Amino acid sequence: MVTSNQVGLAKMWMQLCFKNVHSFVSALLRWILMRVSGILVQPTPLGRMSRPKIRTKEQKEGPSAQLTTPSSVNYHFTRQCNYKCGFCFHTAKTSFVLPIEEAKRGLRLLKEAGMEKVNFSGGEPFIHERGDFLGELVRYCKQDLQLPSVSIVSNGSLIKETWFQKYGDYLDILAVSCDSFNEDTNKVIGRGQGKKSHLDNLHKIHNWCRDYRVAFKINSVINTYNVDEDMTEQITALNPVRWKVFQCLIIEGENAGENSLREAEKFVISDQQFQDFLDRHQSVECLVPESNQKMRDSYLILDEYMRFLDCREGRKDPSKSILDVGVEEAIKFSGFDEKMFLKRGGKYVWSKEDMKLEW
Repeated sequence: MVTSNQVGLAKMWMQLCFKNVHSFVSALLRWILMRVSGILVQPTPLGRMSRPKIRTKEQKEGPSAQLTTPSSVNYHFTRQCNYKCGFCFHTAKTSFVLPIEEAKRGLRLLKEAGMEKVNFSGGEPFIHERGDFLGELVRYCKQDLQLPSVSIVSNGSLIKETWFQKYGDYLDILAVSCDSFNEDTNKVIGRGQGKKSHLDNLHKIHNWCRDYRVAFKINSVINTYNVDEDMTEQITALNPVRWKVFQCLIIEGENAGENSLREAEKFVISDQQFQDFLDRHQSVECLVPESNQKMRDSYLILDEYMRFLDCREGRKDPSKSILDVGVEEAIKFSGFDEKMFLKRGGKYVWSKEDMKLEW
């Protein structure tokens, strides 16, 4: 005869077996889901299964796959300019300039996110506060943030020697835009103001860069008015550390389209015309060519509000400001192609201390 104790013991044994089988089945189901469906199941106490979460693309590839380091940033802190270049793709659509302390805060955020080089541009960066605003940012980036490289792109028309005396020690590279060594061609393009000679300014700044130990660079935009020119002799004589040669680029809303301030279509050249220009200057060792394909996605551009500008669709689509959402969030909407940045030679010896120049 079976006693009540034996019945109770058998009942407990059956419950234990059932519990273990249930736990085993739950664990097996979790393993199958993870392997087959790519679904992450949160660990829970035995016998319970939480609601599955879908694995995102970032989770599948790992966090580093989507993380962009802003090693080189172009900060266009003003859109104002005293020139009227017909192909300009960053035009005076606003007069806004951040207060300097806010600009410094943004630059510090960029440094903390990995920025090694900052390039100040415009508009014309020397137009605001007669260059002192720019000079203080240059000093801050080199002295306080200790960036390896601080550079400027300017048309050269507003630069004074006193600026070099005050800020030259903090500047690594100064690039002057010059599209032709024919003064009349520069005027047709829009590089000129009154009776001032753009070429005289170019040579004057070249000498100041040598005197105050700043690396000298030249930027040229190749277009219908200069595409047949041979600049070999003049560039060789000036001997810049780099001669950036850009193919004229159309940006909707800036130099083309309904709301644009320029009509750059008449400046556009074909890929073959651009290649012919490069072939003509192949003996110039410092030449760095940039076609439309290389330019469009390979720059990290910050506008006057410190928003990254995505140019992938042929226009400038802004992110939210890094001052509001931080660098890591804003840079996701920059459209930046790091592979193309490296392919076009974006990473180079950019600190004047490392260039070993003969001053």
